[in-house]
Amino acid sequence: MTVARAPSQTQRATALLREMIVTNRLPAGSNHLETELADLLGMSRTPVREAAIALEAQGLVEVRPRHGIRVLPISPADMEEIYSILTELESLAAWNLATARPAADRLDGLQRLIDEMDAALDAGDRHRWAEADDAFHGELVRLAGNRRLESVVATMSDQVRRARMVTLFMRPEPRTSNADHRLLVKAIAAGDADAAREIHRSHRIAAKDMMIRLLARHGFAAV
Repeated sequence: MTVARAPSQTQRATALLREMIVTNRLPAGSNHLETELADLLGMSRTPVREAAIALEAQGLVEVRPRHGIRVLPISPADMEEIYSILTELESLAAWNLATARPAADRLDGLQRLIDEMDAALDAGDRHRWAEADDAFHGELVRLAGNRRLESVVATMSDQVRRARMVTLFMRPEPRTSNADHRLLVKAIAAGDADAAREIHRSHRIAAKDMMIRLLARHGFAAV
């Protein structure tokens, strides 16, 4: 029997700092010393330093020798680039999944997440909706079965989550987003790969355009 290894201090530090950045507990543009972050996490500076290097590779922070760690700002230009790539990759995942004609029960997780999104909006809980929406996109890519694509999407999704948390209460209620997801799952279940890809591309492009407008309107820019 294989026993799962406990995460290392570096892995823990990376996960904790990533979550703080994505949820804007460590705000975009803020600067932090290694000692400050080590105290915050209750660990030594070494895993924090190693975590910062990993997060820098993911485009979330900038490590500045002798000046600490800077959380990179969110800019409309960054979101334009990231969303453009993410749109094509997720749309490819939708196309691949529909081509495979998955059994109906393999799509149950996607259906449940859409129901969860509807329930969250009915309860007026946008944070709960955002969590279910993130999970839906992750499940879509996972079901497509391309691990390299899944890895690239996961890296970019952290940056999108961060921007979306900033704009979550600026946007209209996302009922249309939920409807898009239902259309997508229906196309996948029917094996209509072209429709699945186009539905998801249109959905992601609309989300990108709205987010960029909101970021620009509220003064977000690279600094």
